[in-house]
Amino acid sequence: MLYVNNQDQSKAFWTEKLGFKVKAEEDNGEGMRWIEIAPPGADTTIVLQNKAFVAKMHPELNLSTPSLMFYTDNAEQLYNDLKGKNVKVGDLVEIPGGKVFNFADEEENYFAVMERK
Repeated sequence: MLYVNNQDQSKAFWTEKLGFKVKAEEDNGEGMRWIEIAPPGADTTIVLQNKAFVAKMHPELNLSTPSLMFYTDNAEQLYNDLKGKNVKVGDLVEIPGGKVFNFADEEENYFAVMERK
């Protein structure tokens, strides 16, 4: 799960800028809302949760941003695409395992992308 301050803004970021699809969206009408997203064709999903609501209901939970690594077949193309959409990206670097860069969402949560050799 990814705990965010603004679910609608986060949903727009992941769907409009990264091309993820909404798999499910639920709202119990009492503050508990979750949005399940995934890259097209992926089995693994991310659930966008309301950070303030979860913190209130479960103050013992760690609501930090998870360290996530995404993989791509073409890091340079994705890097340039994200830059063109005004996504904050780090440097695209070559490491022994391939090319890698990081990017941030609208709430300054950072994630990594790697293209394997």
